[in-house]
Amino acid sequence: MHVALSRSGPALTAVELEDDGRELRRWELDDGGLTEFVREQEPRHPRWVWNDTSTWYLPLLAAGVRIERCVDLRLSHRILRNAASTAGSELATSPRDGWDRPTPAGRGASDALFELEPPSADDNPVAEWMRQRAAVEGSTQPGRLALLLAAESVGALIAVEMRFAGIPWNPERHDELLTELLGSRPAPGARPARMEALLAQVREALDEPELNPDSPVELVKGLQRAGIRASSARSWELKRIQHPAIAPLLEYKKLSRLHTANGWRWAEEWVHDGRFHPVYVPGGVVTGRWAADGGGALQLPSQVRGAVIADPGWTFVVADASQLEPRVLAAMSGDAAMARAGQAQDMYQGMVDAGAVETRPQAKYGMLGAIYGGTTGESGRMRPRIERAFPVAMAYVENAARAGERGEVVSTWLGRSSPPGHGDAYDETASDAQLRQSRSDARSWGRFTRNFVVQGTAAEWAMCWMGSVRRRLWHLGGGDEADAALTARPHLVFFLHDEVIVHTPAALAAEVEAALREAAAEAGRLLFGAAPVEFALTVAVVDSYDQAK
Repeated sequence: MHVALSRSGPALTAVELEDDGRELRRWELDDGGLTEFVREQEPRHPRWVWNDTSTWYLPLLAAGVRIERCVDLRLSHRILRNAASTAGSELATSPRDGWDRPTPAGRGASDALFELEPPSADDNPVAEWMRQRAAVEGSTQPGRLALLLAAESVGALIAVEMRFAGIPWNPERHDELLTELLGSRPAPGARPARMEALLAQVREALDEPELNPDSPVELVKGLQRAGIRASSARSWELKRIQHPAIAPLLEYKKLSRLHTANGWRWAEEWVHDGRFHPVYVPGGVVTGRWAADGGGALQLPSQVRGAVIADPGWTFVVADASQLEPRVLAAMSGDAAMARAGQAQDMYQGMVDAGAVETRPQAKYGMLGAIYGGTTGESGRMRPRIERAFPVAMAYVENAARAGERGEVVSTWLGRSSPPGHGDAYDETASDAQLRQSRSDARSWGRFTRNFVVQGTAAEWAMCWMGSVRRRLWHLGGGDEADAALTARPHLVFFLHDEVIVHTPAALAAEVEAALREAAAEAGRLLFGAAPVEFALTVAVVDSYDQAK
C-alpha cells in the first residue's frame, strides 16, 4: 500500500495507490487534519510517498506520530538521475526539473526546532513515483536499486528521528570540560585564558606581538617573517616544522577548534532541555555517506564526549562495525582468502594469522593503502604484500581505479554511481604540460573511484544495518501495540559512518546489544547473500560516551 502526500498552497492531498499507479482513493486535507489522517492510516502499514522526509516527518513526530515506511522521492531521484544502470531511462534523460532541487536545508536547534516551513508546491509526486519505478524496473539491476532506494528512504526517517529525539547532553558537565581545557568562559569576543596564554608564547617565539593566529594569511606571513618556510597554516604542514613556536601554535589551533565548534556558544544554539539536536543530511556526500547541516554531529570531538550522559535509569549501547570497509571489499570481490581473514573479530589480526603480514599495524596500513590508493610510507610498503595475499579483492579496486583514470563511471554494490571523470589523460593532441596535468588528474580520480566503490558500499551496508536496528528497537519497546512514544523506548540517537549509539532503559541493554549484532548480520545477508563474510561489531554499554573508547 502506497499513499502519496502533496501540497498545493494551503491544501493537502493524499492519494492511495495500487502498485501500478492506479488511484484507489483520494483525500483532501488541511494542515490541521494531516496529523490525525496519518495517525489513522499508519496501522495499515502504508509506504508514504512524499517529496522530502525532512519537511513532512518532523512535525508528525512532534505530534507523536511515528512513520514505519516511506519513499523519499528527492533522495531517490538523485540516485536514479546519476546511476549508470538507469542511464537510458526517461528520468535520467529528461531535462532537470523541480525534483533535482537540493533537499531543504536544516535549521539550528533553536526555539523554532519544530516550526519548519511546509513542503513547497512541487511536481506531481504520483507522476514522479511512477517515473522512478519505471527507471528501476528498466535498469540493469532492479533488485539492488530497489534495495538502495528503500535503505536511503529509511535512513531519511532515522535522520529525522535522531534530530527529534536528540542525544542526551549534560550542560553542566560540558561547562566543566570546557573550563578544564580552556579556562573560564570569556567575555563575548575575547579568547579563553588558556588560548591567550598559548598565543602569548607563539607571539614571543616569533617576535610578532600583534600576530593574529585566527587569520591563515596573517599567520603564514608571520611565520615567514620569522624565517619559517611555511606555505599554509594547515596543522599537517606545521607538524613538520622544528621551531619553538610550533608546539604552542598547534595546541592553540586545537583549542580554537573546540571553542568555535563545540564551545559555550555552540551549546546555547544546539543544546536545549538536556538534548543536542543535530541536523543530518542522508546521502549528503557523493559516496552516499551522511553529512551534517548543523551542529557538527559528524565531528563530535573526544574532548566533550564526557558531556553525553545517559538519563537516570537509562544507558548507552555504543556499537561500531569493526574494519567495515575491508569486510565489504571481501564480500564485494568474492575474495575467499580475505573473507576467511574477516571471520576473526579483528580482521587485521586475522590477516596476520593468515600469514599475509607479520603485524597488525602492517595489515591495517597495507589494507588502507590498497583501498585508498596509498603509494608512500608504510601503506605503500605493505600494499604489495596485501595484493599478493588477496589478489581477487585487490584486482577489484584496481579495476575501479583504472576505470576512473579512463574517465568512466563506477558504481557501488547496490548501484549508486560516481560522477564521470576527465578521461583525457591520453589525448595525443595535448601539449606535454597538458598531458602531465591530465595524467595527474586521472591518477587522482582513479584513487577516488578506487575508494568510491568500497566506501559507497560500506555506506549502503550501514543504512541497511540502521534500518534493521530501528525496526528491532521499536519491537523491543513493545511494537505498535505499546502506547509508548519513540523516546520512551530504546532509540537511535547518534550515527557516524559505521558507529551508532542507542539510548535505552538500562534493563534492556543486553537485548539492545543482541539486536545490534543480529541487525549487522541481516545487513550482510541483504547485500551479499550467503557470502562468507562476518560483519563483526565492537559493542560497549556505558553511562557516558567518553567511556566507550
